[in-house]
Amino acid sequence: MRIREIGMIGKTYRHIQRYRHILAVLLKYGFGDLITTLKIEQYLEIGLQMLNKKRREQIGTMTRAERVRKALEELGPTFIKLGQILSMRPDLIPLEYIQELSKLQDNVSPFSYDEAEEIIKKETGKSPEEVFRHFEKEPLAAASIAQVHRAQLKDGTNVIVKIQRPGIRKIIEVDLEIMLHLADLMERHLEELEGHRPSRIVQEFAQIIGKELNFTIESMHLERFGRQYLDDETIYVPKIYREIVTNRILVMEYIDGIKSSEISLLKQKGFDLQEIARRGAILIMKQIFVQGFFHADPHPGNIFIMPGNVICYLDFGMMGRISRQEREIFSDMVMSLVKRNERKLSDALLKLTYYDDEPDRDKLERDLSEFVDQYLYLPLKELKVGKILNRILEILTWHRLYLKSDLFLVIKALSTVEGLGKMLDPEFEIMEHAQPFIRQVQVNRFSPKKIIEDTFDSGSDFVRMLKEIPSQINVILQQAKKGRIKIEFKHMGLEPMLSTLDRTSNRIAFAIVLASLVIGSSLIVLSGIPPKWNEIPIIGLAGFIIAGLMGFWLLLSIMRRGKM
Repeated sequence: MRIREIGMIGKTYRHIQRYRHILAVLLKYGFGDLITTLKIEQYLEIGLQMLNKKRREQIGTMTRAERVRKALEELGPTFIKLGQILSMRPDLIPLEYIQELSKLQDNVSPFSYDEAEEIIKKETGKSPEEVFRHFEKEPLAAASIAQVHRAQLKDGTNVIVKIQRPGIRKIIEVDLEIMLHLADLMERHLEELEGHRPSRIVQEFAQIIGKELNFTIESMHLERFGRQYLDDETIYVPKIYREIVTNRILVMEYIDGIKSSEISLLKQKGFDLQEIARRGAILIMKQIFVQGFFHADPHPGNIFIMPGNVICYLDFGMMGRISRQEREIFSDMVMSLVKRNERKLSDALLKLTYYDDEPDRDKLERDLSEFVDQYLYLPLKELKVGKILNRILEILTWHRLYLKSDLFLVIKALSTVEGLGKMLDPEFEIMEHAQPFIRQVQVNRFSPKKIIEDTFDSGSDFVRMLKEIPSQINVILQQAKKGRIKIEFKHMGLEPMLSTLDRTSNRIAFAIVLASLVIGSSLIVLSGIPPKWNEIPIIGLAGFIIAGLMGFWLLLSIMRRGKM
């Protein structure tokens, strides 16, 4: 989803109303210091004057992390989704915030059947009665972006119908535009966030949520995932009914299974929990290290168990991709961990990350060496892959190294599957299942076929580059000849001065208008222009009153900033 940048907030009515609501919620949960630091008042002066800063919830007993979570929940779906994404990014926020944001829930009321019926009509051109033999008016579940209904196709097949919430796209578009503006202000005014690039985070988030709003993408994910397991009897992939799928409607086979988190019920029905844990680990390893296309949110609510210990994944809105080269480097990283090789571990991490400034290699290796000494000399049974990978992310944060977004999804998926495996089988060890796949990735790298393919690709790229060099040089010379080559300089640290100049010019303009109003009112009073009140012209009197209010407002504005 593309985000339109907004210069001055208040550019449109929908922006100023939503912006005022966001600021009110921030003030309510005790983040007035953030509003002051970001100097939002210069963008929304009137809006801030109208907010009552005394109306705040009793937040004395809440931690700052709890207040962040409560604020995000009150601000609605876009902010809840952002919080959920950030809860998977320990490189960006501290652990206490990770734990708190992981509690974020979409506690929303379902929308009416009439609205659901209207959406189905708009998307398919038919009423629910024409499309389905039976359609349940009461939803099975409701979330911030969509809700789910049970239904039955004309041939009697049981399905679920996922319907997008009315007007949700416009709401998210406005919120994203405001988020981007806030992120730009954070980069200007909060030095500690400069390396994290909040605007880049918002842009990545916009792409993620944009995909979730397009149900045709989810249907394509499901179909591709299903093709990967056509001959695998340990997994069942629900059927998608593409003829009824649109951007806002998804129709999928109804699965009658047991949630993988319902341990007691699984035991009662006679399922083999150890086998389920083993199959779950093998499936996620295949997805990551063999196919490079994996389910990025395999939490217990998205995994059902069917008869025969068959595993069924649900909700394909969030999928991850990892290239062959990234799979090879990631396997190098894991094997370096196992072999306690800090230098190779450092090399692998630098290949999997991006950074603005060249990191200190020696310091990075020292930190990794301390990490290896602390964690990796424990017995295999005591090692927790999720904890180890999250600890590596903390080290990357210290060195301002940023892991690529899909690799975060790999870590999240592995951590989630490890946690689920431990629930099913306390003796479960994910590394036992990971090592064969990692070794196979490394063996495949040195196969004759792979070497020939890589050599051919490298040669082709080199030849293509040699062919393009003369034309590129010619383009540069032509641009220079026409005087179109530009050298850009970026001035850093001028924002406070520009902000002061802007505020000063506004005050001067305000004072000129005020003086003009006083002089004009004086002339009207002296001329005695009717209508009058107690022999004083009413227009002149009104002018003096307005001038007095404006002067008082200007004085308050100056005093509030502590500068006369």
